[in-house]
Amino acid sequence: MADKKETYRASSVQWQGGIAKNITFIVTKDCQLACKYCYLVGKNEKERMSWETAKAAIDYILGHEEDFPEQSVVWDFIGGEPFLEIELIDKICDYLKTEMFRLNHHWFDSYRFSFSTNGINYHTDRVQQFIAKNHSHLSIGITIDGTRQKHDLNRIYKGDGPLERGSYDDVVRNIPLWLEQFPGAGTKVTISSADIPYIRESVLHLYGLGIHEVNINCVFEDVWREGDDRLFEEQLMQLADDIIDGGWYQDYACSFFSEHIGKPLDAELENQNWCGAGKMLAVDAAGIFYPCTRFAAYSLREKRPIIIGNVRDGIDKNKLRPFLTLDRTTQSPAKCLECEVASGCAWCQGENYDAADTPTVYQRSTAICLMHKARVRANNYYWNRLFRKLELEGEREQWEENKPKSNDIIC
Repeated sequence: MADKKETYRASSVQWQGGIAKNITFIVTKDCQLACKYCYLVGKNEKERMSWETAKAAIDYILGHEEDFPEQSVVWDFIGGEPFLEIELIDKICDYLKTEMFRLNHHWFDSYRFSFSTNGINYHTDRVQQFIAKNHSHLSIGITIDGTRQKHDLNRIYKGDGPLERGSYDDVVRNIPLWLEQFPGAGTKVTISSADIPYIRESVLHLYGLGIHEVNINCVFEDVWREGDDRLFEEQLMQLADDIIDGGWYQDYACSFFSEHIGKPLDAELENQNWCGAGKMLAVDAAGIFYPCTRFAAYSLREKRPIIIGNVRDGIDKNKLRPFLTLDRTTQSPAKCLECEVASGCAWCQGENYDAADTPTVYQRSTAICLMHKARVRANNYYWNRLFRKLELEGEREQWEENKPKSNDIIC
């Protein structure tokens, strides 16, 4: 058990400090599910990446080493559901490994293959063979939203007509295998208006399944109803009591509770952009390059995609300039810059663009403002109560040395 806990703690911190280059292959826009909160509004069964396109992207990227100075790289595979294209992914990864070695590329000694999967195909022979071959360089997260009721509220199979069929049973059966292979893995939970009442029980349910790290966030789209923030705060307060009273805080983490949120931010010293759009790179089935997958056509409701190049002509660096100048000040309204609880309030650059009044990346969407403030109030309650408990029991110092960590995952 001790070894697994140490593995968990090591994996909780973003690999290479979160400064690795992130390169995403949109291998398919198909998925078995039709999740109600999914921002991928243009999923379809037709757009699948070919081997020729994937190879051209790799050859361009590895052939322009001077344009990618980061010392490490995360090769990210998404859909839709990426494991629908496991044969292609296996071929891509084999080619990446051999080419990085052949070219003596600086990424050969520091790379990872990353997946976020719905977990339905996780147990299949083809996926398991791939995992066995690449295990030491893999990061795989399975998305399970909590209890059956919460999960099946949103994560339903597509094409079932009026009789919605949830995917909980097909996902949860693969959780033990996943945790055996990746004992430090965390899941990502998404909260929308309809499932706020299930937050508390869902986080505890995931802990009960053996998942130590629950990364959880509210959707950035403007879906929130009057009173949602109050319900949200109530759920988090109840969850805080359960985590503290049940002792879950000792070895388990929930990203809704963070010591570092809910403070004012210095406009000069803390003026970073939350999102990595522009520093990342995504390529789709047509070989088109984007600053992030969120700027591809299938991710956008209202706007045209922002294209920065393609596998034939390469990257147009002039089209990246707006992203490289983005920071908190350049895109935030006055109320955000002056906010007393600004730290930890996240944004998605793609949603900013999609929701903006004009085709700009410099207008920050503030749809989650009230939800963030509710989270801060519950967060303050959690830490005040936990620290009082630890001080009374004389365990504060020991807990600080061994406390679990979580990532504030937002995408």
